[in-house]
Amino acid sequence: MTTVGEIMSADLISVGRADSVTTAAGIMAAAGVGSALIMQDDRLLGIFTERDILTSLRREPQTALDHPVADWMTPDPITVSSDLSVLDALGLMLRGGFRHLPVVSGEKVVGVVSLRDLAKDLAQGLERPS
Repeated sequence: MTTVGEIMSADLISVGRADSVTTAAGIMAAAGVGSALIMQDDRLLGIFTERDILTSLRREPQTALDHPVADWMTPDPITVSSDLSVLDALGLMLRGGFRHLPVVSGEKVVGVVSLRDLAKDLAQGLERPS
């Protein structure tokens, strides 16, 4: 069984908690990702996602883009270790209703895995001959 560590992205996209929604959205768009980690030095404070951008715009349509991401991020997100199976990660994400999981080794963030990453791996597994 494939593990999260085998398919995660180790290219960490992060922003500071004081960065604006506009700044975070621009960084995420430039990197082609749906989430950014909110870091303070090496410590994970939260995660900011496409869904958070939409929520901010729905609740504060006139001013959301100028708000700091700290106003909309998910603080202290659930994390997983790199040895978690793809199926277990998928179950966790489906039960929790989220699409991005930070991957940690001890206290250090080493990657991010998305629901799309998991689905792609599972679909490739279905195509492989037994």
